[in-house]
Amino acid sequence: MATFKSIALIPAAGMGKRMGASINKQYLHLNGLPIVARTISVFEASPLIDSIYLVIPADEIPYCREHVVEACGFLKIAAIIPGGKERQNSVMNGLRAMREQISDDDVVLIHDGVRPLITESLLINSINSARLYDGALAAVPVKDTIKIASNGIVSDTPPRESLWQAQTPQSFRFDKIFTAHLSAESEGFIGTDDASLVERIGGEVHIITGDYRNIKITTPEDLVLAEAFLTVMERERKQC
Repeated sequence: MATFKSIALIPAAGMGKRMGASINKQYLHLNGLPIVARTISVFEASPLIDSIYLVIPADEIPYCREHVVEACGFLKIAAIIPGGKERQNSVMNGLRAMREQISDDDVVLIHDGVRPLITESLLINSINSARLYDGALAAVPVKDTIKIASNGIVSDTPPRESLWQAQTPQSFRFDKIFTAHLSAESEGFIGTDDASLVERIGGEVHIITGDYRNIKITTPEDLVLAEAFLTVMERERKQC
């Protein structure tokens, strides 16, 4: 039996300007439920997850509590925390909020609130890898050729075999990710993701194969694609 806890930290404090909607993207409906509720529901249903910390813009907390947490009957929400200026600040707010409630060896799975199509198998692999390495990064191989350019002129074409498209969850033992965030905060460093902060302090982040359907919903086109993926995934579950 595991002697450590697994905690989900879900930042959903973005404004979603590219979506062009009248409300923030995490509250748009995906097949009848707010996107962020669909994301939370995967962690809520998983027996691997002990608790969930949700990071939301401060002025949206009452709305989120009523229309998402209470409306859906989520029981694992340990706290709803106000977000920060940047996503990195929001994650740090969440880590600080859970600091007194968990141990250094507990696993924290940081997952985008608008990435609702995560699977149970990805949760399992993330937790197992976070126990073995300094971090676990869900990612998929890049399909397209990538060009490096400056001022519209191509300067390099890196080999596609070495390129991965990062997803979430990104999972770490608490002491490792909290130390990485503290270091970045004290030096004013803003990383591209949480894994980059652990890499920055010399940590070994292990890639686990993600899922091309595990998309981040950012644009109206993403929402259409997510609806199609969700329909297929629900059909697959019924056939099992």
